Amino acid sequence: MGGPGNPPEGSPEGAPGGGEDEYRSVVFDESFVRAARLQEFSAQERIADHAPAVRRRPPLRRGLSRQALVLVLLIAVAFGTAIYMGVRHPYQTPAARESVEPLRMTVIPLAPEGKVPGTADLANLYEHSPAAQFRTGAEGVPLPASRRTAHFSDSQVVSALSTAKDYIVRSALDPEVLTGGEVRAVRVLLDPEQLDQFDQSFTRPTADGRHAPTGWLVRFDPSRAELADNKVRVQGTLQAAEADASTLEVTADHTFVYALRATGSGSGGKDEVSLFTLRRELHFRFDRDDLRLHQAQLVVSYVQAGPLSCAEDSTNHLRPLLAGQTAKEGGPAGTDPYATGSATALCGTLATSAQPKV
Repeated sequence: MGGPGNPPEGSPEGAPGGGEDEYRSVVFDESFVRAARLQEFSAQERIADHAPAVRRRPPLRRGLSRQALVLVLLIAVAFGTAIYMGVRHPYQTPAARESVEPLRMTVIPLAPEGKVPGTADLANLYEHSPAAQFRTGAEGVPLPASRRTAHFSDSQVVSALSTAKDYIVRSALDPEVLTGGEVRAVRVLLDPEQLDQFDQSFTRPTADGRHAPTGWLVRFDPSRAELADNKVRVQGTLQAAEADASTLEVTADHTFVYALRATGSGSGGKDEVSLFTLRRELHFRFDRDDLRLHQAQLVVSYVQAGPLSCAEDSTNHLRPLLAGQTAKEGGPAGTDPYATGSATALCGTLATSAQPKV
């Protein structure tokens, strides 16, 4: 049989070492006694009916340590806080956004008084036109010096101007848009609440002042005309102003000059080229969501363009008159001023001074 075991918590402090203490094997500290599974009955208890001299003690119940209790408490507090924050967070719910105003558009064709001037020398054509000093492409749409407003910072004003410029460049200078193909590049810059109106304008174009593709962007009838030069001449201005505490407005006023020739005539240099002039005024509106997402609300589009024939429909595509052509007799179909569903037809005359002298 083996020798006596050591106390559960080691030898008592200060006890002599080695085998020098002959009573070491029978000296037990308090922890050893508490850990014993058997306990001797007291003399008084043995006088009673207890036959056995000892009784079995129930095992010690070891609870969670203090560190474990603290950890459980912290987890419970964090979980409760997360639930509370999810139900009642300290941030104010943003105010409901006002509905976006639909685009109002006007496209006015300008008819020439005589034949459209043209020449095979494109450089000479520009040189003898009012667009001689215009810049080309996006350089003709410079951003003005911007200043913060009462409720919008410098960076927010710059963001509004930059988005308006991007819209102008994509909708009036991109060759793929001008030739009647691409529209997505323009669409992605619009506020989502205007997308239904934009899409309907291209799927079901109507001359009602709301759903004309030529009110959203510039595009020529590809069966009639093509670009003779991708470098469109541009001149105009951009201006930003605060409409109210939650809205910025940008006004764009630009004149674009396009060099066109008949579709399929080639670029051999013998075919005559003419100039097509378009004056376009756009009004943009931006709330803080628009500024953050680089998108715009286009609320007004006013276009004057020529040379066009007033007898032709300019709703879906612009059908320009080219070098040597004259406007057809007659004007737009009769308009009923009592019918509120359609806009009054308008047409103007393209001044002789607005065309190149060749």
